Amino acid sequence: MRLIQNMSTIAEYPSAECPSSRVIKIAVIGGSGVGKTALVVRFLTKRFIGDYERNVGNLYSREVQIDGDKVAIQVQDTPGVQVNANGLSCTDHVARSIQWADAVVMVYSVTDCRSFDLIGQLHQLVSRTHMDRSGTFPIILVANKADLLHVRRVDAQEGPLLASVLGCSFYEVSASEDYSQVQGAFHRLCMDLAKQQPPLVQSQMAINASSCGTEKKRSPLIPRPKSPNMQDLKRRFKQVLSAKVRTVTSV
Repeated sequence: MRLIQNMSTIAEYPSAECPSSRVIKIAVIGGSGVGKTALVVRFLTKRFIGDYERNVGNLYSREVQIDGDKVAIQVQDTPGVQVNANGLSCTDHVARSIQWADAVVMVYSVTDCRSFDLIGQLHQLVSRTHMDRSGTFPIILVANKADLLHVRRVDAQEGPLLASVLGCSFYEVSASEDYSQVQGAFHRLCMDLAKQQPPLVQSQMAINASSCGTEKKRSPLIPRPKSPNMQDLKRRFKQVLSAKVRTVTSV
């Protein structure tokens, strides 16, 4: 895993450091203290770290193999979202992260009812941001801290029911206890995204083939115009030759 940056602005993965044909960008959003950073680090490193500094919105990266192709995964951690008298309160960083992402992971803690109550408004924010992909933009709902049964506040049935209403996949996990649960949620999302994003090389070949096919079909009917630049070069070349001929004749 590589920590790309910990600034409030979002930078793309440097192309020189990313030999993969595809880059998958995931934003992880949710309330404060739900374990977003723990989930991200658990997925990317298989390790669980109990204590973290205040979430400043780090961007993490990792290269993986999906269906035989190298894929660079960028995961944008985000500061916690709050609710105030005016509604949902989130930083510009959260809004930019949602706009930047190819997919969003919404997280709540089963020990915190307020974090669960945020999900509906977060989903609305994501949907408004990606209105051009309404119904197709990948969003998953993750309930974290499933191991803390003695302090559970959100019923086990509420998460799947809400996910069904919102039309997204649901996963209940424990970042501290079970890596396979966390890995399963993120890996399925990455596989779905990889299928939506064909390799750049294949895409470029398809575009080139399509362009060539279009030109071939048009050529019998509409002659391809000569490039103005080439005509200009030919004209200048003739002028130079004429000048040389006149110079030789005069001598």
